Amino acid sequence: MAEGLRQVISRNVWKDNQVLRQILGICSSLAVTNLMTNSLVMGLGLTFVTTLSSLTISMLRNLIPHRIRMIVQTLIIASYVILVDIFLKANLPDISKALGPYVGLIITNCIIMGRAEAYAQKNPPLLSAADGLFAGIGYTLVLLIIAFIREFLGFGSVFGWQIPFLNFEKWTIMVMPPAAFFIIGVLIWVMANLFAPKSGKKS
Repeated sequence: MAEGLRQVISRNVWKDNQVLRQILGICSSLAVTNLMTNSLVMGLGLTFVTTLSSLTISMLRNLIPHRIRMIVQTLIIASYVILVDIFLKANLPDISKALGPYVGLIITNCIIMGRAEAYAQKNPPLLSAADGLFAGIGYTLVLLIIAFIREFLGFGSVFGWQIPFLNFEKWTIMVMPPAAFFIIGVLIWVMANLFAPKSGKKS
């Protein structure tokens, strides 16, 4: 039976989250989540690329020769990543500099190629675009959760705004990549337990 929009949303955002369930996009999750602003921009950039690349690949799926499909998919993804990179450099130069090479590395993000190969190559355009959109949203939400914990404990701020009346020693470890690795590990453990098969004794 064909998958509906509700199933696409539930699968990508929650049940089969790209980061916490499929363990994809870990590199950028470790690198850019020290601040919520950086995480939001990175997430929006990846969501833009995933949505439009899935849409484009789905529209062209019957025209792309099977043997070179991954090369074509990579070229399509790269085109949209270049647009994101140009936009950030022109309009948000500070954030572009802070994100460094990780914007360009969206091209190699397994989430995008995974959605293109596993879904867009086999499904109609609008549903493929929705799949890409909500895969990106699921990724963005995870980044924001990690970044909130790290920025709040490491800097005492949220989206760069200092929280008033906070009087605690900042956790220096939280601004370092190992903190992101630890937080991701905890979140993966939580999700694994939530969706673990429940064993029950038969009477």
